[in-house]
Amino acid sequence: MLKRTSINHINNILEKNPQWKILDVGCGFRAHPKASIIADVQDMSEFYKDRKFIKINEKKLPFKDKEFDFVISSHVIEHVEDFEFFIKELERISSKGYIELPSRLGDNLVFENKTDHKWWFLYDDIKNILLASKKNQLLDPFITVSLAKNLEMIFRESLVIEIYWENKIDYKIDHNINFEDKNKISFFKVFRKYISKKIRSLYK
Repeated sequence: MLKRTSINHINNILEKNPQWKILDVGCGFRAHPKASIIADVQDMSEFYKDRKFIKINEKKLPFKDKEFDFVISSHVIEHVEDFEFFIKELERISSKGYIELPSRLGDNLVFENKTDHKWWFLYDDIKNILLASKKNQLLDPFITVSLAKNLEMIFRESLVIEIYWENKIDYKIDHNINFEDKNKISFFKVFRKYISKKIRSLYK
């Protein structure tokens, strides 16, 4: 079961269940404050000295079946080549959790995403299913991750997909979503045209 949610709603759920064993997987330096265990492919044990950190060394996550009450996967799945296996691992180690992904627009705007991300995702609100396809880079990226985080405070619904899941993460791979033959949009060219128009308007 999947449904759209918000991080604020998730925070309220976690706040009401302090006894839960919570895992944040692949979070880098941005682990959720309620996560009791943090796991990442990088060794970040020095950064998370006050919490239990587990380094991921293999494809299979180093946890028992249904070990956690809740698992958080924020901006991870789009990086994983075999994301289907990763989703099955999330289902194996917990019965519910939160997934955060960049929208296709958000994904295209950020410099770092151009080479790091392998997949695009859409959320089908009618069928409540996650639609995956190979990433297409249609825009020349022009913002950094840190700037994107600032923009999310205002335009969050346009830049991220937030999903709550229970028992099963329904998804489908769509190989027909391909825009590579389209011309890329350059925001620098758009900006230059805007400035040029402004300048011309001054001399009218």
